[in-house]
Amino acid sequence: MTYRELFRTHKVVRQLSAVQFIAYFGAWFSNVAIYSMMVHFGATPFLIATVAAMHLIPGVVLSPFSGSIVDRFPVKKLMFILLSVELSMTLCFMLINSLSDVWLLLILLFIRMGSASIFFTTEMTLLPKLLKGEALIKANEIHSIIWSFTFTAGMAIGGIVVSIFGVKISFLIDGLFFLAAIVILTQIHFGVEVEKVHKNILNSIKDGIIYIKQHKYLLHYMLLHASVGLTAFDTLVTLLADYQYKYLLAIPLAIGITNAVRAFALMIGPLLISNWVTKQRMLYIFIFQGLSIIIWAFVQHNFYLGLFGMFLTGILTTTIWSYTYAMLQDKVQGQYLGRVLAYNEMVFMLANVLITFLIGILASLVSLQTISILLGVGFLIVAYYYKKVFLNSSI
Repeated sequence: MTYRELFRTHKVVRQLSAVQFIAYFGAWFSNVAIYSMMVHFGATPFLIATVAAMHLIPGVVLSPFSGSIVDRFPVKKLMFILLSVELSMTLCFMLINSLSDVWLLLILLFIRMGSASIFFTTEMTLLPKLLKGEALIKANEIHSIIWSFTFTAGMAIGGIVVSIFGVKISFLIDGLFFLAAIVILTQIHFGVEVEKVHKNILNSIKDGIIYIKQHKYLLHYMLLHASVGLTAFDTLVTLLADYQYKYLLAIPLAIGITNAVRAFALMIGPLLISNWVTKQRMLYIFIFQGLSIIIWAFVQHNFYLGLFGMFLTGILTTTIWSYTYAMLQDKVQGQYLGRVLAYNEMVFMLANVLITFLIGILASLVSLQTISILLGVGFLIVAYYYKKVFLNSSI
């Protein structure tokens, strides 16, 4: 099945993809403004890492509850509420005026990213109910490509807008994107019935945990998917722009261009290799991912060579994300999908948070190059783990 065939035969996938496109574009568009604002305020590397981590922490804290919420509420109504919250919090970013307001920024980020986390779980729970087999894998890839493209365009255009119009105007424009996503969402009919849940949320959470305990192999799939957290480069990119690239061009542009190049690689990667990927060949993908990060580590001091290295780091990341996610989705019974995928999101976000904080702490102790090399070695370890657990066993 091709992407065109999937869009032609599934109207809901087309409509949902449009909502994803606009909402994700808005999310990445404002990220440049947030990080540029932190650098302008003179924030320390650890504080920058804390802000980056707050994009992820809500997914860890709320995941045990989000799965139960997703499994019991109507999809369209839930998604409408979540997008509305993201819109409101984005506009509230305009209230941040100095480093003393960072506490408010962290609260607003927590609420917005908490809504985004539940929105994501809702989407990924919906897809297996609409699609199966190859169609599901393709839908996951489309989701990843949309994420990557909007990351590219959002970061690049966001960097330009921040440089020309400033941070406050960027937040206002960002709010318009979420408003557009809400308008499109109101036109979608998902046609998915909500199964009646007789247990309260706490018992529902407990039931999901028991299910995972009874199927312990799911933990391996969660850990494998969480390995993508080793590519949590936001803090690294921001520090490189502040320490080395600011002498060449404006910090917002450096952040935007660097992330845009990586995201372009994230977008085209699946288009190049998706039909080549198999369970056996994933081993080589993990190995190349590690080596590409190590290559980037040795050239990142130079802005232009660093862009080439950043491109290499992104060419296979989307495939790792989408393939490992589909592996997990395929192993979960339908009535537990929301809860298991929410717990998976918790593990995934926790890995990202730990990596982000680790980068922030190590940045004052060792060079950014050393940190990057360690991340690359991490993927080589993941390759060994994949071979040992997924290829040499019946899991």
